[in-house]
Amino acid sequence: MLAYAAHQPQVAARRSNPKVLLLVVGAHLAAVAILLTMKPEIAQQITRSPIVVNLIRENPPPPNPVKTPPPRAVDRTEATQLPRQIVTPPIQPPAIGPTPSLPNINDLLRPPMPPQPRIEPQPLPTPSPPTIARLLTAPSELKPPYPQAKLMTGEEATLNLRLSIDEGGHVVAVDPIGYADRVFLTAARQYVIAHWRYQPATRDGHAVPSTVTVTLRFELD
Repeated sequence: MLAYAAHQPQVAARRSNPKVLLLVVGAHLAAVAILLTMKPEIAQQITRSPIVVNLIRENPPPPNPVKTPPPRAVDRTEATQLPRQIVTPPIQPPAIGPTPSLPNINDLLRPPMPPQPRIEPQPLPTPSPPTIARLLTAPSELKPPYPQAKLMTGEEATLNLRLSIDEGGHVVAVDPIGYADRVFLTAARQYVIAHWRYQPATRDGHAVPSTVTVTLRFELD
């Protein structure tokens, strides 16, 4: 504190006051006396402790807040009224029809054609249903003569035969179905081919060959 007072600049224009000067000198003397009466360790600690000066920085003033304008009162009638939208219908171009074709000059100079006769469609012929061969021989002439050899022994037989008939209704073949005695089969074949006649089978109205199956019995009275 003495050094601070000794080096403090003095203003030449100010006049010193004796009372103030005495008070300052007395204060310094009292401080020196206190230091002398203190223990050497405390005095040494006081003299050795550095003087720490804390600089307190002044916070800068806050920036000027942005003033938000107060919300504007919305008129309900203004909010409910929406702007009207004017809808203009699209303009469609006029429909352009096909260009009419000009008549040919040759057609105009040509004499008119006479009216053509009307042709009626002819119905297609209905196909005739197929038919089978039908026997024409009288029942009294169907029975073949009994073989003489079998007549003497009194044997009888039942033959199942397949007859082949041509377009004219004649029997052209006689074939057995299953077992048949040779004597009875020969007598039956000769008689049927010679005497039996059929109305031939037809297909689409035309006679066609066919086959029929018959049963022929040889029995004694």
